[in-house]
Amino acid sequence: MHYAPNSEACPLPFSPFKSCTVPRPIGWLSSISPDGVANLAPYSQWQNLTFDPPMVMFAANQYPDGRRKDTVLNAEQTGWFVWNMATWALREAVNISAMALPPTEDEFERAGVTKRGAIDAPGPMVAESPCQFECRYLSTHRLPGNSPVGWVDVVYATVERIHIDDAYVTPEGKLDIPRIKPIARMGYYDYAVVDEVFEMRIPGASAAAADGLEGKA
Repeated sequence: MHYAPNSEACPLPFSPFKSCTVPRPIGWLSSISPDGVANLAPYSQWQNLTFDPPMVMFAANQYPDGRRKDTVLNAEQTGWFVWNMATWALREAVNISAMALPPTEDEFERAGVTKRGAIDAPGPMVAESPCQFECRYLSTHRLPGNSPVGWVDVVYATVERIHIDDAYVTPEGKLDIPRIKPIARMGYYDYAVVDEVFEMRIPGASAAAADGLEGKA
């Protein structure tokens, strides 16, 4: 089967678009408003962009009434946000923080997670999360949609500080991903958990290329 999504009706009862680009890492982002209200929300359009310097991005669609997401506004107005790794142990809190709450309500309290102060960013981090990035806002690129909810803010930032819980570092100095059990977004209402990993090395890669692919410091 095939269809043109911009001009033809989807032939399936549920659109396959979001279920093809999977799994997607979750941008569980914390921020703070200029008047001091903490915000916490998950975004499934999240990715690292490059490593020298480390840069990240997330994309946030508008609400149906045209309002922009609090995370975007907070990042633009304060210059910072924090990425918190979403894990299997925190899955319920991640889901609760996805609720569309008014900007005056603190999602940390609704989700039942603990605030921990960041070093550079003005807003809090999720204390229970094993890894955090303090991200300094760079810019927003707005892309038009076919409807108010189709409009999207693509936000770019540099990672200024990385936090890792020592308990999840292996003796070799790598993150113990099977212990952390990050969760990822699939399509529909589906998620995945990473609890098994395997290694593949590119045949014939130079020593420098191999070190770069492995992330050797």
